[in-house]
Amino acid sequence: MLRAVGLFSRSSLEAPTLFSSLPHQIHLPNPRLALALAVPPQIRTTIFAGFMIGKRTIMAATSTTASPKLLFRQLFEKDSSTYTYLLADVSHPDKPALLIDPVDKTVERDLSLIRDLGLKLVYAMNTHVHADHVTGTGLIKTKMPEVKSVVSKASGARADILIEPGDKISIASLFLELQVRATPGHTSGCVTYVTGDGPSQPQPRMAFTGDALLIRGCGRTDFQSGSPQQLYKSVHSQIFTLPKPTLLYPAHDYKGFTVTTVGEEIQYNPRLTKDEILTSHTRR
Repeated sequence: MLRAVGLFSRSSLEAPTLFSSLPHQIHLPNPRLALALAVPPQIRTTIFAGFMIGKRTIMAATSTTASPKLLFRQLFEKDSSTYTYLLADVSHPDKPALLIDPVDKTVERDLSLIRDLGLKLVYAMNTHVHADHVTGTGLIKTKMPEVKSVVSKASGARADILIEPGDKISIASLFLELQVRATPGHTSGCVTYVTGDGPSQPQPRMAFTGDALLIRGCGRTDFQSGSPQQLYKSVHSQIFTLPKPTLLYPAHDYKGFTVTTVGEEIQYNPRLTKDEILTSHTRR
């Protein structure tokens, strides 16, 4: 059962300044996916905003016929080299939206964008709690109390909704369904959010990996309950088992990359062999 326990809380440590600027634009290998992604097939959908826990669903639902359209933005915070992701179903009259990994320094920018696009923010979600990732969820809640904060139960943090592996998060329609996968190792409470694999879901699938898997790298494991052995297992069992075309979006990048795929990381990531991850766990 879901439990409301207040605002999301975490460390207030400042993240280090790393790069002064990186490109904000995103290049996607599949032309069907752009900054605004349309999924063309006409489908019968159930419109709702809610959580699906196993076979139980907490939602308010109506039924409609729609051609769902996913609006997607990759946003960047330069001081901590952090990515925030905005997803919305613009086929629904309310245009419900969620933010993944909002950053405190860019909350005003992100909320301004949401207003400009006419979206209704429903969830502010976090992949993990860590000293190098100062979340903006609490600030969002002070400005928009109706927005629900979301974080994994294993993180030990407080939020309106505490999620566990296997939970499904949906806004507006099954088209925009995120599945929760536990990917501990960087911290004990890390999760990866993965879009569903049904006919109404975006293709290729999308995974928001937090710090568990970076582009040609991975998160450090030498403090805050990190474990290189656990991270290796998480990535190989929960991320590398996804279809190879799956698009991977990390919480950070320090070299100007924006997106990768499961297939690329299996082939080219130098940090994800067992020997390497066990001997270089303090580096990103």
